[in-house]
Amino acid sequence: QVQLVESGGGLVQAGGSLRLSCAASGRVFGPCAMGWFRQAPGKDREFVAAIGWDGVKTLYAESVQGRFTISRDSGKITVYLQMSSLKPEDTAVYHCALDMGFGIGSDYGDYDYWGQGTQVSVSS
Repeated sequence: QVQLVESGGGLVQAGGSLRLSCAASGRVFGPCAMGWFRQAPGKDREFVAAIGWDGVKTLYAESVQGRFTISRDSGKITVYLQMSSLKPEDTAVYHCALDMGFGIGSDYGDYDYWGQGTQVSVSS
């Protein structure tokens, strides 16, 4: 089993910044991509960003391009999401996800394991 634990969420004013972290533990063997998705009340879960197994390739949703940066710790199975210029529409529960293998994707079905999520709230 693999466990993902997110941290770093909170309440911030529009224009502010937050940094989310996600640490994986358990039976993670081999390369893996990691990603972030978010779900706002009454909406479907949507892709935010992903980073490949070697930390080189990244994908971003158009809505966060230029404002969010995904990175990972090469020594640990940990992924970060630096969020800047936050907007009220960024308010959601942010979930970390892990995809075993060399690929990198933006679809919900690409990912094998999920965290419980951390709340991000942006006030106007």
